[in-house]
Amino acid sequence: MPASVEAVEQCQVIMAHAWMVRTFIKHSEEVEDFPELMGIVRAVFDTARALETRTDDPAGYLKMLQKKIGKLRKAAAEFTTNAPIASGHTNFQQAVISMNACVTELEQILADSAG
Repeated sequence: MPASVEAVEQCQVIMAHAWMVRTFIKHSEEVEDFPELMGIVRAVFDTARALETRTDDPAGYLKMLQKKIGKLRKAAAEFTTNAPIASGHTNFQQAVISMNACVTELEQILADSAG
């Protein structure tokens, strides 16, 4: 299996984790009082939708991920700041860790694919 196909498969697994963070935040009661949390919801949705049509085109997939990673990184950074303000619950703490891990892993795949 070519490395780029493996990269897409790895990214899809990571994006599944990001999607679960998105779903948790989107349906949390805290989002009603703290709409800033919707930034990560929108960023994950936007990234996932842009990538899902390119799973059969590894080069196009990785190119699109490269275009979207900055917005996702920024949203994750804002989420890292906003989530503890919205709630100190363990679920929110774990969501921050998970989302940051997703971004780090996606960036590593992009770096490995580039060189």
